Amino acid sequence: MSNSSSSSLLPIQEQLVLVTGAGRGLGRHIARAFLGQGASVVVNYLHSADAAAALADEAPGRALAIRADVSDADAVRAMAEQAQAHFGKAITTVVNNALPDFRFNGDARAHAHDLGWEGLQQQFEGVVRGALNTVQTCLPGMLAQGWGRVVNIGTNLFQNPVVPYHDYTAAKAALLSLTRTLAQDLGPGGITVNMVSGGLLRTTDASAATPDAVFDLIAASTPLRRVTTPEEFADAVLFFASPWSRAVTGQNLVVDGGLVKN
Repeated sequence: MSNSSSSSLLPIQEQLVLVTGAGRGLGRHIARAFLGQGASVVVNYLHSADAAAALADEAPGRALAIRADVSDADAVRAMAEQAQAHFGKAITTVVNNALPDFRFNGDARAHAHDLGWEGLQQQFEGVVRGALNTVQTCLPGMLAQGWGRVVNIGTNLFQNPVVPYHDYTAAKAALLSLTRTLAQDLGPGGITVNMVSGGLLRTTDASAATPDAVFDLIAASTPLRRVTTPEEFADAVLFFASPWSRAVTGQNLVVDGGLVKN
């Protein structure tokens, strides 16, 4: 089904949004941002059952917590089927945020001489395969209505690798490539695919191990003289799901207070 001016204006409050890895960290903030705008949200999680359930309880009737490993295609399909049965409609909007276990601590990262393929593969499985699974699962519903939104979560580290997290950054760079090729492929169906990339956020579970001196250095390097918060980052994700971005696809928006300038 081809896109139309009316179908491209689906407001956020009418969308069913899947946020992967939404039980904690940045995903939790993104899910809460969508709930704050009236959307229905699938709060996907893997290990954070209690936190995901608590978040869903904040919006009774509009949020549903579902456990699924996004790297498992069967689990993703089962999650989408459960969501559609619960809400009575297909998922319209996918935010690929889920991240395999990773902590942003430069002192503990793998260096070039001891970097193993296992670490790279773990990140590719969760980041790239996970995104492929969610998009392929939700694609039929999006195509049926001639409308869909995919927002992938990236990083500014492949533009400014101040701390070379080789495995994480390589997977996110591959996700940017997939963002652009999917945008080209799915655009005729009324589906936009974009990426929002941040730097170090103050503070998420993943960045909790980061020393204060690093936060201070980043803040001093930005035009805004502060580190971006998860709430500010989530606002940019809302933009790509909103009618205001209906003519934008295949883009990577860096949200880091101006640290990286495209």
